[in-house]
Amino acid sequence: MTVTLGGVTLGLATPLALVAIPVALVALWALVFARADGTAARRSRWALFASRAAIVALLLCAAAGPYTVTSAETAGDPHVTLLTDRSDSMNVTEPVTGLTDAIEREGVPVTTATIGDGTRSRIGDGIAANLRSNGSVVAVSDGRVTGGRSLASAAELARSLNATISAVDVAPNRTERDVRVSGPSKTSVGVENSFLASVAGVETDASPVTLHVAVDGEEVLTRTLDDGSGDVSFSHTFQTTGSHRVTARIESDDAFDENDVFRRSVSVVDRPRVLYVSRGDYPLLDYLRTVYDVRTASSVPADLSPYYAVVTQNLPASALGHTEALQRFVIDGGGLVVAGGDRAFENGGYGRHAFGSLLPVSTGESGGSSANVVLAIDVSGSARSGLGTQKAIALDVLSQLGDGNRVGVVAFNDQAYRVADLRTLGNARADTRDLIQRLTSGGGTDIAAGLRGAGDMLGEKRGSVILVSDGFSNRGAATNAAATLGDAGTRVISVGVGQTTDEQTLRRIADASGGTYYHADETNRLSLQFGDSAHRYQGSGLTVVDPDAFATAGVTLRSNPGRSNAVSVKPGADYLVATGDGTPAVASWNYGLGRVLTVTTYGADGGLDGLLSRPDSLLVTKSVNYVIGDPERKRSGVTDVPDTRVGEPTTVTYRGSSRPSVDGLTFRAAGDGVYRAEVTPTRPGYATVLNATYAANYPAEYGAFGPSAALSSAVSATGGRTFEPDDAAAIASFAREQSTRVRQIRQRWDWLCLLGALLVLGCEIVVRRVLVYRGATTNRGGLP
Repeated sequence: MTVTLGGVTLGLATPLALVAIPVALVALWALVFARADGTAARRSRWALFASRAAIVALLLCAAAGPYTVTSAETAGDPHVTLLTDRSDSMNVTEPVTGLTDAIEREGVPVTTATIGDGTRSRIGDGIAANLRSNGSVVAVSDGRVTGGRSLASAAELARSLNATISAVDVAPNRTERDVRVSGPSKTSVGVENSFLASVAGVETDASPVTLHVAVDGEEVLTRTLDDGSGDVSFSHTFQTTGSHRVTARIESDDAFDENDVFRRSVSVVDRPRVLYVSRGDYPLLDYLRTVYDVRTASSVPADLSPYYAVVTQNLPASALGHTEALQRFVIDGGGLVVAGGDRAFENGGYGRHAFGSLLPVSTGESGGSSANVVLAIDVSGSARSGLGTQKAIALDVLSQLGDGNRVGVVAFNDQAYRVADLRTLGNARADTRDLIQRLTSGGGTDIAAGLRGAGDMLGEKRGSVILVSDGFSNRGAATNAAATLGDAGTRVISVGVGQTTDEQTLRRIADASGGTYYHADETNRLSLQFGDSAHRYQGSGLTVVDPDAFATAGVTLRSNPGRSNAVSVKPGADYLVATGDGTPAVASWNYGLGRVLTVTTYGADGGLDGLLSRPDSLLVTKSVNYVIGDPERKRSGVTDVPDTRVGEPTTVTYRGSSRPSVDGLTFRAAGDGVYRAEVTPTRPGYATVLNATYAANYPAEYGAFGPSAALSSAVSATGGRTFEPDDAAAIASFAREQSTRVRQIRQRWDWLCLLGALLVLGCEIVVRRVLVYRGATTNRGGLP
């Protein structure tokens, strides 16, 4: 209980103690006036009652714990904690020397610490270890974290301690480039695979770099990059099964040689067997045969054990065959792709058939579905400067949601607050807007608390949580909370807002739940998932709704089949592609241990039309690959070893009937017929374990150079500053400024109440003794 008057806050620690005052006064009145035959006069009794009432009131006021809080500026001892990064990535920057002595000559003492060395750049851990309440640190670092706590997490800790993180601007003075290769780690024989070789780094000159790419020792690409950096895409088709090696190398005169070579291992397996079920003649069958080992059937057979996936096309429910066998197949880990047409979905009776329960879409209605949606809005102290933007984005998100959705709102800082319970948005849109506009900021940031609060609001219902935040929070706790929601069938769609945004944390939160991350300017995509006919996206062709999903990542769509089945996406499913009028075209979800994907757009002939032509055909291939999952899951005696880096462990997974034996490795049972061991390479190159090859690449220290945006974000988020290397006077001045702070001083006043009660009692005793002494009363108590 507090009241603020003239900059002074008055409060009571235990206000309920005041409730006892009237009760005590009634009891006191009864004791003083109840006996009518008393010797004291009525006037004396009133005097006694007034005195004792004052004493009781003062004692109970003292028990209520009165206090005041005032603000006062206090001067501290200026001090600089200078954190020096001596990791290898700093060798390409201008050395910062003599800064400690220069600051001390300005009259400010300096404490120094090393927060990075060699290939160990645990910069976030180093900053966190040196933070003190109301303190400040200055980091001489490029901010390239290679392990431990993130800089966003360190910044969150600094804010909780009312501390600041500052940095010294370190500029590159040497040219340094690194190369890497991305692409599939597992593929099938005869399938064309796309790879991307990337050259990046920092440069003091723009000298050309020559890139060489070899597959199994045979050079397949040579390219000169005139600007010294860039991306080069290439494709390759493997003709034999087994482990293959893709090696990229650059010729560059730079600081380090370690990162001039990058290695990638690719496991090539036999084409997975797929069952194609249809009663029509469609080009999809011929396309699938170019990629997979395809068998055909006119209906689903009872035995699906030979197959990794089943593809049905334009088939009515009455012609499906053994639906129960298909359901067991998917639950046990099999994949299912359902392509629509004029005899499928709403035209094929899926909605009234058990087959419909397998699918991520409902039939009979098009556009966005009615879903349970909770808006989780960050109102913490870190959001204060941009709360107007936060609320504007939240209101924009709200405008994308269709009236049929049930929408609730949770605000959070270091705990969650219910703002609006789940209710149909159509009748509550204006009220929900008003509640969001009234939000105020303050407190720490705990995204995990916000997600848990959203989950509590959903209860047993499946739905979606739209998280609106800058992302600066404990990444591990938030990711775990998102994963818990995902396990319960609720996905988190994170929207990054604010002057600085920790996109990495927000992406991980979304990924952990099976959701999506959007920039603040991408919220119009939400209308595709949650809009109705009044809020639906309108376009001229197919639109990728979720560019981060496996099936749609890197996909370019140019075709427009022109027709679509009337479906809506079920709660908990992933909306991947929309048609021009906003109808779902591709959706997916997990069903048991398996995956199901639907393609509900089709051409005039009932087929997939332009989706089978490049570049759109990549969507078809990736969709089937998505439902297949691991193309070796049915085999025994198989070993998987992901690529890693020098000094970083990788897990060897063996699936077989008995525990394998390998010198130097200890395999432990991780499941029925699954055994795992860890191996940590000490030098770069290729290595083989149980006939499986993996690559060990250069340490992460040599994969990123120059000032990190994450460090700038940490500085901005904590109110720190970025200094020039020779600006010791500015660093000293900032230290003095930081040491002088406005602090909240809390003063207790219960002692004053106790002193008042004692004075009243003392005065009463004195008066009564004087009356006895003067003979004004013969009553020994002193009452006339």
